[in-house]
Amino acid sequence: MHKQLPDLYAALRARAQELPPEGAHALYIAGRRCGWATHAAADALQGAEHIETDHDSVRIGEGMAPGPELDAVLERAAILLRDANCLRGWRDELLDVVAGDDKLGVMERTALRPFGLPTKAVHLNAWTPDGRLWVARRALSKSTDPGMWDTLVGGLAGSGEDLETALVRECGEEAGLDEPDLTHRTPLRTILRIHRRLPEGYQVEDVLTSTCVLAADASPANRDGEVMEIRAIEVAEAVRLLAEGEFTLEAALVIAEDILRRQAAGEIPA
Repeated sequence: MHKQLPDLYAALRARAQELPPEGAHALYIAGRRCGWATHAAADALQGAEHIETDHDSVRIGEGMAPGPELDAVLERAAILLRDANCLRGWRDELLDVVAGDDKLGVMERTALRPFGLPTKAVHLNAWTPDGRLWVARRALSKSTDPGMWDTLVGGLAGSGEDLETALVRECGEEAGLDEPDLTHRTPLRTILRIHRRLPEGYQVEDVLTSTCVLAADASPANRDGEVMEIRAIEVAEAVRLLAEGEFTLEAALVIAEDILRRQAAGEIPA
């Protein structure tokens, strides 16, 4: 089963690279090209103040500079999408809106996918000292991938949040792990940028991961209600679940990459 892992990882990476949704509109914010608006999102924004739409583009805040006025326009755009049933819920969480390395503003988290705006996801891939992998099963109430297996910790960085800080926060919320529990943790590294079609839009996401060996007596426990089960499993079981599609795509990429990396370094048996 382990010998199949390089091919499986290559297939997972291929799955993570898709073209924008059919009919998507090039998105410009403050004159900067930064995403892909779904056709439904473009329709929802027609006629809105400070927003221009045509058959192939959406322009939000044309001529504006980053600041409170543009943030207000972005907030109004998110509300219009919510009212048009283009969003999967409403989280009251702000994420940065960026073009390249430049921050343009902030927007409600659930609106970023319909606009194809980039996000950053941080993951902790946690191991036991004897070489088992900690994994978590997502709650059935989750709006995306309910009931699927996931990395022990994974989440999006909030607006203005340092990525390492975001990971420590997520570790506390999702696995009951605080900074002293994460002493043996590697710095975050970027695996790839996902481009994937989703029912609500387009996922453009940098996937970052840190590897950690938890203490032998560690007992991760969920605090935020988003996880229904946490287990430590053998590598062979993890690979089987990967092959059977039981992990979310992001988790599968993180776990496969980490197993291959640790095998190459001789940290776990090949």
